[in-house]
Amino acid sequence: MSADGLPPSLPYGLISFGPDANCTLDLCPLESSILQYQPSIPANSVFIVIFGLVLLANGVQGVYYHTWGYMSSLIAGCILEIAGYSGRLILHDNPFDFSGFLMQIVCITIAPVFFCAAIYVLLSQTIMHLNVRIARFKPQLLYWVFIPCDIISLLLQAVGGALSCVGTTQDDIQVGVDISLAGLIFQVITLTAFTVAFLDYLYACRRPDNHTHFTRRMKLFLLFMFVSIFLILVRCVYRVVELHEGYFSHLFRDELLFIALESAIMCAATVSMCIGHPGLVFSQRKGSGRPRT
Repeated sequence: MSADGLPPSLPYGLISFGPDANCTLDLCPLESSILQYQPSIPANSVFIVIFGLVLLANGVQGVYYHTWGYMSSLIAGCILEIAGYSGRLILHDNPFDFSGFLMQIVCITIAPVFFCAAIYVLLSQTIMHLNVRIARFKPQLLYWVFIPCDIISLLLQAVGGALSCVGTTQDDIQVGVDISLAGLIFQVITLTAFTVAFLDYLYACRRPDNHTHFTRRMKLFLLFMFVSIFLILVRCVYRVVELHEGYFSHLFRDELLFIALESAIMCAATVSMCIGHPGLVFSQRKGSGRPRT
């Protein structure tokens, strides 16, 4: 391994990374791969199962409560997570496989954007459900603030991930990494602003003169929603620190850290989003006439 973290040069025209990669473990040492380890089959299989179960559970909840938007966002995120961890299984068999790395870096990076989209619509729903009069902004305005921000974050992370994978030099790769990093930072800022706006509204609800009543279901929903927000924020901060060092850093190649601060945290966040499902407070079964998300 060179001092700058780059894989060592290979003889006989062998290429270890990129669209033209032709290395295998029979031809090249593991240290020449971008990750420098073979992703764990048991760990990644468990994460695929968890995201699959969350997908199924949320599909059932979405149909039962008619929360179509929330359901669609969660399902899209879970599909991306499953695709990303499938890519890591491919990388176990061949750590030089470009398609596997592309699946991992793009899908796992952008999947939480869809979970955030599901969360962003909930502030408007909460305001309309509890007390519109005390809100600082019209509930509909919040859609036009946070959803476009989410789309910007998605585009930056997707484009950056793709560019970083097709780069032929370290500088080319770093350009893509920097674009993804900008998308992650923007996501952290947006999610933090959303949290502040939500807490500000809930604080207004708790003032004695507003007489806002929180049912047990509403408290359960809010608890698990904020748990999921906190977990996604922790994950995003980790990815910002990780990508700040680039693909050739020790942080990027630390599998245990990735499992703890990316995989496990996102599994916990999506499970929290199912437990504190908005259908508990915003929707009922067919014919209820209640608000839907």
